[in-house]
Amino acid sequence: MIHSTLDSWIRDDAIPCSLDSPESVNATIDKVVAALGESVELLGFGEALHGGEEILLLRNRLFQRLAEEHGYSAIAIESSFPRSRSVNDYVVGRGPASYEAVLETGFSHGFGRLEANRELVEWMRAYNSDPSHRIKIQFYGFDSPTEMTFTDSPSRVLHFVLDYLASIDGASSGGRERREKIDLLLGLDSDWENPAAMMDPSQSVGLSPEATALRIETEDLISEILVRRPELVAKGGESRYLEAVHYAKVARQLLNYHAVLARKSSDRIAIGLGLRDAMMAENLEYIVSRERGRGKVLIYVHNSHLKRGRAEWQLGADLLRWWPAGAHLQEIFGLRYAVIGTAVGISDENGIDEPEPGTLEARLAAAPGTGLFIPTHWGRGLSYSDIESLPIRSGSGKNTTYFPLTPQSLTDFDALAFLDTVGYSCGGPQLQEWDEITK
Repeated sequence: MIHSTLDSWIRDDAIPCSLDSPESVNATIDKVVAALGESVELLGFGEALHGGEEILLLRNRLFQRLAEEHGYSAIAIESSFPRSRSVNDYVVGRGPASYEAVLETGFSHGFGRLEANRELVEWMRAYNSDPSHRIKIQFYGFDSPTEMTFTDSPSRVLHFVLDYLASIDGASSGGRERREKIDLLLGLDSDWENPAAMMDPSQSVGLSPEATALRIETEDLISEILVRRPELVAKGGESRYLEAVHYAKVARQLLNYHAVLARKSSDRIAIGLGLRDAMMAENLEYIVSRERGRGKVLIYVHNSHLKRGRAEWQLGADLLRWWPAGAHLQEIFGLRYAVIGTAVGISDENGIDEPEPGTLEARLAAAPGTGLFIPTHWGRGLSYSDIESLPIRSGSGKNTTYFPLTPQSLTDFDALAFLDTVGYSCGGPQLQEWDEITK
């Protein structure tokens, strides 16, 4: 359909949605899923900012409906991939006995403290405890083990792989010697996790002789696992084997990330951001492969990670640009990947004032109701001149993770979810701390 103006597009295509009405939310989700088509097996739901309470609650309602009615078996959120394993153990009813046991260790970015994430996880656990639900839903983190001012030591993921091999090979002398060698090269976790390394390459151990030798050891570890596949699958099963392979590859990428941090280069941060998003995409490709045959996957992360076009971030005087996870996912999955971006009108708690006239947020806010979903059709059928001349609203005075919509949002996302007002997350840190947490 050709729309003469952006306003006619909003008037004709917007699907009203109110969080106050479960029936409204469910009916809207059903319409959006139908519009996206049957081919989708990986659906992204982005957030315009970290800490938008209503966006998190809408995510929870979205996943509940997708799991109950549309064949979704897993959700993956912007949290450390290796840490999330303990959360999933809780969700499926094994391991920890309470959410408190995984609140800190099972999440990165402090996201375990958000009440909406507790609500999500507890709902998933209750869903799985119902014997009538034959397919048990799964929880994943898909972020790399990195943050804006913090990067994990590779010890966790390397030890996971070593423990796997030990479970197959037993207490062999060769296995003990390799573990001792790797532990010696690893050294102290605190050396790897020094927050000063993000901005000062001289503080990073990523190119030290030990780190370089550890990268070689990791490559040898990956090679051994790959050449022993028939034996390892026969002894431990295919699922465990594939999991160990993926953890080994995460270790490789994490070591590469540390090496980037140690380089004295003007583009080291942009390269690191790009590597982080590439790791996100690899984790999601693995997660989808695990769920294939069981169901589809919903992912939840900041809009900037899911968009199809280049991501941008103004860091001081530098404009950093890199390919986000969404661009990689588009290449990997094609029409099997779809993404919904979110936008907000006003948020006093997050320092977001009323959108300026003519901006896309102002036009969406003028539509009836307190919220809506609207397909973008990748910008097709919309007036090119209207899109190109679209002004961008001002940002947030408090929450530095807020990114307004741009003309590219109409091609970056398959649909937009708009909420007139958004509060700040229950359980979130003080807003002045958010500039130290990655987007």
